Amino acid sequence: MSEATEHMDKPTSEVADSAEVVNAPGRNEMPVDNRLDSQTSGGTTNHLSWGARSDVGLVRGHNEDSFLAKAPLFVVCDGMGGHAAGEVASRIAVETIAERAPERADEILLGAAVEAANDAVLEGSLTGKGKPGMGCTATCVIVENNLMAVAHVGDSRVYLLHGGTLVRITHDHSYVEELVDAGEITADEARVHPSRSIITRALGSDPDMYADHFTLDVATGDRIILCSDGLSSMVSDKQIEELAVSNVTPQTAADTLVSAALTAGGHDNVTVVVVDVVEDGLAEMHRAELNKSVLTWIGVAILSVALVAAIAVALVRNSWYVGNNNGTVGVFRGINDEFLGRPLYELAESSSVKVSDLPVTTQQLLEEGIAVASMSEGCDTVERYRDQIVNEKTRAAETAEATKASAGASQGKGNPANGAAESGDSAPAEAAAKGQQAADQATEAAKAEVSASTAGKEGE
Repeated sequence: MSEATEHMDKPTSEVADSAEVVNAPGRNEMPVDNRLDSQTSGGTTNHLSWGARSDVGLVRGHNEDSFLAKAPLFVVCDGMGGHAAGEVASRIAVETIAERAPERADEILLGAAVEAANDAVLEGSLTGKGKPGMGCTATCVIVENNLMAVAHVGDSRVYLLHGGTLVRITHDHSYVEELVDAGEITADEARVHPSRSIITRALGSDPDMYADHFTLDVATGDRIILCSDGLSSMVSDKQIEELAVSNVTPQTAADTLVSAALTAGGHDNVTVVVVDVVEDGLAEMHRAELNKSVLTWIGVAILSVALVAAIAVALVRNSWYVGNNNGTVGVFRGINDEFLGRPLYELAESSSVKVSDLPVTTQQLLEEGIAVASMSEGCDTVERYRDQIVNEKTRAAETAEATKASAGASQGKGNPANGAAESGDSAPAEAAAKGQQAADQATEAAKAEVSASTAGKEGE
């Protein structure tokens, strides 16, 4: 904003007649309790603790400052334009910022809320809510865990006390600040400069006004101070630091800083908001991240187990083997093993082929399970075993028939000697008869077993 704007002070004669000025300047310690036109506010949350005080001062007849202390938003506005104007402008600004500010530490949206407050102040001067030319400064912060969003217009200030060191984090939009930036005067000289009340950017004077905005990190133990120039023009930054460090609670710090401004002369309204970062939320965020990490790993583990189980199930469902089914040969789906006491196989096809009819080596293999590619291949294997047994028994029957025939032939050739046998030894005849009987029994047994195997195959 190119055109400078100056605070409009109330006439001295009016101040002298005011009953609000109850303390005279110049005392070593100016009490702040029970003063007229003095406002306080305080509170705590899990993350923040704050205290605030606004005082008319010792010269002004009315308080044009307005403030808001409602976590996570804290605002200080210093009105200008005289009685019934400055206080209206600052009140409109605070109300608009409170309505439009974001809930999170978003510097862009917070800056937009300040710019909306500028529009509201301009509209108020046109609609008769205040006076033409009224305006105010606006300095506000939103503190969210370890982040602080700042939006700022004018010469009210934000300080950050970190590790016992005070740092001013806002830049005054004022004529004397420009002189300081140019190196023409010092910061201490700016506090007493005759043109210190001229500000170069404010709400209510320019429709195109924009707010400075940025974000800073804060930590547990940090102290944030917002104030109008009624403090910074009366008390040096060094003294502000000393008082901010030496007071334990935010409310006593705010009271002490206001008292220091009054003791120094109280030439202007003075408003101070002190906010302590009790817990920056990092530990909580770390715990949440750790819990999230643990849950992620648990999820990965569960997924891995499920994947392994799915692979195992697929392997079991697609595996086949031929094995011993309680004495007979069967075709099984799965793997011939157990898991947690549960079998990893199921009988798919039974048969009448006896394991005991097979060679000993084959019996041992069946106990372990002979892997096959499919159920049909398993059934083919069983049939080969059946054929093997049938063929073996057929050969046994044929051998028995041949033995019988051979025994008969031998007996026929020995007939001429019957007379000798009858007259002498009968042992050869008895041996031949017994051999013939054994051959007949073996033949009948082989035929019976072959018939039984054939009937079993047909039954399946």
